Amino acid sequence: MTLNRRSFLGAVPIASLGLAAGSVHAQYGAAAANATPAPATEMDTLVVLAGDALPRSLAAEPARLQALLDKHTKPGDGYLAGGAVAELEAKFSALLGKEDTVFMPTGTLANHIALRLLCGENRHALVQQESHVYRDESNTVTTLSGINLVPLAPGKAAPTLEEIRAAIERAEVGPYPIKVGAIALESPVRRAQGASLTPALVAEIAQTARANKIPLHLDGARLLLMSGMAGFRVKDYCAHVDTVYVSLYKYLGAPFGGVLSGSKPLMAKARELRHLFGGAIYHGWQAALPALDALDGAEERYARVRAAGERLMAALERTPGFKVKRIENGSNLAVLEISPARQAGLEERLQKANVRLGKLNDGKAQLGFNESILRRDTDYLLKALAG
Repeated sequence: MTLNRRSFLGAVPIASLGLAAGSVHAQYGAAAANATPAPATEMDTLVVLAGDALPRSLAAEPARLQALLDKHTKPGDGYLAGGAVAELEAKFSALLGKEDTVFMPTGTLANHIALRLLCGENRHALVQQESHVYRDESNTVTTLSGINLVPLAPGKAAPTLEEIRAAIERAEVGPYPIKVGAIALESPVRRAQGASLTPALVAEIAQTARANKIPLHLDGARLLLMSGMAGFRVKDYCAHVDTVYVSLYKYLGAPFGGVLSGSKPLMAKARELRHLFGGAIYHGWQAALPALDALDGAEERYARVRAAGERLMAALERTPGFKVKRIENGSNLAVLEISPARQAGLEERLQKANVRLGKLNDGKAQLGFNESILRRDTDYLLKALAG
């Protein structure tokens, strides 16, 4: 299949394809408002110490997708059946340790369908107050499926086991008991600066849920960013939950989409609901191909990203004029405080080194580690930041 630029840009939402060469600065900043973005020729060496994904040039996207098309003899799908979509679903099932996987055009749809299926007629679900399901999906689950969401742990990434147990008792014990239909866990939690639920906590919550016959859903949109965390393995982590959603576009290079994984009977129903809610789009190969390419070796790469981020933070902590605030049980985010003396000439140093940093606010910038950090060693990045 040959794809020219015009047909590609007409088929895929251009704004969702990633970072244009001219938009890197607009997205992340560069320590000063008038910094110049990296030209397209420098994108392959650009290091962006912000965000989850590799920076990409929109102008190069047609060629990237064409190269991926050349690697697959039959990439096309019809209404999300067959081709690269089916291959991606199978690969995710193996990665997550689930029987079946369903391509979803959006994460909001994936989370909604998971909770609708798990709750059934027991329309009462426990969620984190800071979760995407509760804070960023416009009451989708309640509006479209009549499920009451009970928020826990305000201002924190994770509820304690005691909070979970108390919420179950409040609902299920009393003169008018309500059966809890599902518990949804998000990890990492973006509204908590990427803090994650530890494997030990998820295992404890799962044990309590099973004892009370309550199914579990994992909003693992950024799940792979936990790679390299002590005690974390993707398949082991997902073994505790009935369904799991993972995003394709946040860090796997796709223009849109996600996947929902679970048992075969549940995923058969998920495909039916996907159609019911208007999610059976004509083609998904444009998202499946880049995600397929990125998924190979993803756990190992993101473990390396975590290690590189740790090395850089440790080096900054040893350097006068820098303070690093780490996130407890964090994934790929931290906060960097830069003294006025270190800010002098910072913009020029970063431009010369082809490194970008999150926008400074009162001398602080959010650090975000993605695969671009692997393009340079720690000494190079420290010199760009410190001079």
